[in-house]
Amino acid sequence: MLILTRKPGESIRIGDDIVVVVKSISGKTVRLGITAPSSVAVFREELFAQIIIQQEEAAAQEEPHDTHKEE
Repeated sequence: MLILTRKPGESIRIGDDIVVVVKSISGKTVRLGITAPSSVAVFREELFAQIIIQQEEAAAQEEPHDTHKEE
């Protein structure tokens, strides 16, 4: 893991087209601004985990269940 120190107004760049800017810091809360192409999905970690779980549940429901066994 890369750990960087940034102050409000400072930024980091990821690749050629993703920029993360520290907008403000208040106590233990950091506000970030993220500029990325529309082809790149940006999610909070807890929301991303929930989306993955929902996708897995939907895929499990779509899988055909073979109840007929050949003998």
